[in-house]
Amino acid sequence: MDDPIGKALWMIETDVDGHFDLQTIADACGVSRFCLARAFVVATGWPVMRYARVRRLSRAARRLADGEGDILGLALESGYGSHEAFTRAFREHFGLTPESLRARGHLDGIELREAMRMRPTSTYPLSEPRFEQGDELLIAGLGERFTADKSQGIAALWQRFVPYIGQIAGQQGCETYGLCHSPDEEGGFEYMAGVRVSRTDDLPAGFIHQRLPARRYVVFRHQGHISSIHETLAAIFQRWLPQSGLQAADAPEFEFYSADFDPMAGTG
Repeated sequence: MDDPIGKALWMIETDVDGHFDLQTIADACGVSRFCLARAFVVATGWPVMRYARVRRLSRAARRLADGEGDILGLALESGYGSHEAFTRAFREHFGLTPESLRARGHLDGIELREAMRMRPTSTYPLSEPRFEQGDELLIAGLGERFTADKSQGIAALWQRFVPYIGQIAGQQGCETYGLCHSPDEEGGFEYMAGVRVSRTDDLPAGFIHQRLPARRYVVFRHQGHISSIHETLAAIFQRWLPQSGLQAADAPEFEFYSADFDPMAGTG
């Protein structure tokens, strides 16, 4: 498989005014929506569609500063259905209206999003993976929706979950799971800190659960402190997956923590 991130960037840059969505880009890159959404954020720090949208707004800003007169036409070219929708997005991002920028006639003080050049593929050392056929998993715990730029809250979620470990009805084992699923076009995703359970009829208030069907997994061992786990993810998505000839399933991925892992210290 070719590099899906490079393909996505190329598609966005060669058709920056295109009316595509996450599914269209994922199909063109030969990966699932889930894989592209996760991999793009890990590699670039940007959600796919937010990057595409800001690139369109930046191109529009240049044209307005050069005196573009047809704002409605520019709005439609930039993927907005009306002058009002374009103006609202433009003002939210740049702090002024398209008309104001056109009247100014310059880009001073305007922070444009230039075309991204991919950083070199991660050289972070990656353990030799193993493949295994995983059984069905029923995971229960505390979950929240996060965005790519506000994922720091995951640590706080774990802190709230820790006191429940070993106290949950039907808990199986002392291992814990960090389950990531349901990405959206803005780079948001659902994350659950949980344990494996045998039933869900007596869970603590506020708990959610997720049933994962039996499937084939590729398993990587993260070496080092939990704070550097993003490096392992980057190496998997940017280096290992494109070279493997495999395609990630459109399904949840998870972190598996052995019983000796200390979520508070981030070690184990």
